[in-house]
Order: sequence, then C-alpha cells, then structure tokens
Amino acid sequence: MTVEFILNNKRIVLDAYAETRLIDILRSSYKLTGAKAGCLSGVCGACIVLYNGEAVKSCLIPAFRIGGSTILTLEGFAETDEYCDIVAGLTATGMEGCLYCRAGKILTIASLLAKNARPNRQEILAAFDGIRCRCTDPDSLVDTVMAVAAIRQRRLYGRS
Repeated sequence: MTVEFILNNKRIVLDAYAETRLIDILRSSYKLTGAKAGCLSGVCGACIVLYNGEAVKSCLIPAFRIGGSTILTLEGFAETDEYCDIVAGLTATGMEGCLYCRAGKILTIASLLAKNARPNRQEILAAFDGIRCRCTDPDSLVDTVMAVAAIRQRRLYGRS
C-alpha cells in the first residue's frame, strides 16, 4: 500500500505492507534511530514519537494508520527551541537518562508541556506512566519536568 504522511516536516510517500510497524519504518527505511525498538509490545516506551502532536509508542502504530499524519521523531524535534529547553532542564537537574529511554522522555515532556504549561505532580507521573526504565525515579522526573516548564516560560515570556 502507498502511504503519504509528514515525517520531520518533510512530505513522505512510502510503499509498505499495511501491518508494518512505524518503528520499523523509521529505523529501516529512514535510518532514524532515536526511537528504540525495545519491547515491541507497547510496554517500555523506548519507541515514543510525536504522532499528530501526541507522544505515542511507534511499535503499536501500523503503516495503515500513518496516512495523512504528522510524525516527529527525536531527530526532527532536536531542531526546535523546545528541544533546547528540555535538554537544559535535563542537564540542570542531572536527569539526562540513559540512551534507551531518552527520546521517549524528551518527546513525552514536549507533548505534556504543549498541552499543559504548568503540570502538577500527578499529571507528570500520569504522562510518564507508559515509560519503563530503571534510570529515573519519580521525584527526579517531576523535578525535571517542572524545571523544563520554568525554562520554557522564561524563554517564551521572560518569566518562570
């Protein structure tokens, strides 16, 4: 089947089997390795991408669902001001994370802050419920997201 979509701000036309997973398309066809092929069952969150602005597990998205969508991977997101804010927050709090979960965490923070500029502890923990990695404890995660939110507020509005 032929699928048209936007990938990292570029129009893509792709021939793929309907059941091919998005994670496999990204890694095999486009050499985008920021999303990791971890559990391949939607449990770990290592394969998170932004799909129409939402953080989703790309191992659960078949090719037939990507037609007409906009997909942003870590590689594409890395070219934004928001990415710089998140990296600054991760560095400031010492929670840079491992390479296994880093893309998922960055893109989840981006999705969360796009919907809610000042999330509370419960909202932050709920947003990260689908990411399983031993490198981060919940308190550090909350502190980091709050730091990123403050950095973003300063950049956008000159205040925190």
